[in-house]
Amino acid sequence: MSTRPAMVGQPVHDVEASTRERVLELIVERGPVSAAMLAKNLDLTPAAVRRHLGYLEEAGQIVVHEPAGRGARRRGRPARYYVATDAGRAGLTDSYSDLATHVLDFLQHIGGESAMEAFAADRVKELERRYRPVVEQAGDSRAARVEALAEALTADGYAATTRSIGSQAIALQLCQGHCPVQDVASQFPQLCEAEAQAFSQLLDVHVQRLSTLAAGGHVCTTHIPLAVPGLRPGAASTTIRAKQPSTSLLSDAEEGNS
Repeated sequence: MSTRPAMVGQPVHDVEASTRERVLELIVERGPVSAAMLAKNLDLTPAAVRRHLGYLEEAGQIVVHEPAGRGARRRGRPARYYVATDAGRAGLTDSYSDLATHVLDFLQHIGGESAMEAFAADRVKELERRYRPVVEQAGDSRAARVEALAEALTADGYAATTRSIGSQAIALQLCQGHCPVQDVASQFPQLCEAEAQAFSQLLDVHVQRLSTLAAGGHVCTTHIPLAVPGLRPGAASTTIRAKQPSTSLLSDAEEGNS
């Protein structure tokens, strides 16, 4: 990603706001991420990135992330890694969540759990209908199908990326840094379960949901095996380890400038 040139006559404060928004978008998509990584990806100077990080941190849109269980670091100033807060993610979208929550609450009230199960089943079908053409066009390679799904999800506002797991790339993690229905899903986890089931059916393999934004994680992460044949199409595990990030760019750079 490179810096977009400002239009002639565009006010400086507008350029600053636009750049700051791109910094926030990348933190939402890739976090935890360091200032050095942001500078490289956005083609900005470290000083410029630190200025935007300071503003976003003061505004409560990002926080410094301290991973649990990290071993002793090498000498030198440790890098600081940033993740988006709920306020930071909400600043990108979400204007209809109150109405959607009310509608689902009403549906559950008049129809009970059976009504919610029917809604979730319909949601699975809708997600399949939307994304299957893109996934099928990617061919038979499961890795290619996952990448195609990630691109389609990103186009729909989910800030999706993938990450290889293991030296032999035995699995991929599909990571969604933003969820347009996060507020609703926090009250109705059936939405997350339906999404995981749709992914399983689209990719013809048992997938495991490791974390979700709705359950308190800083990213939605789905583990997708590559080295096994298709297992029970539609099967999906949705065990959530809340607030425990399962993907980041930490392995890409153990050190960096904050």
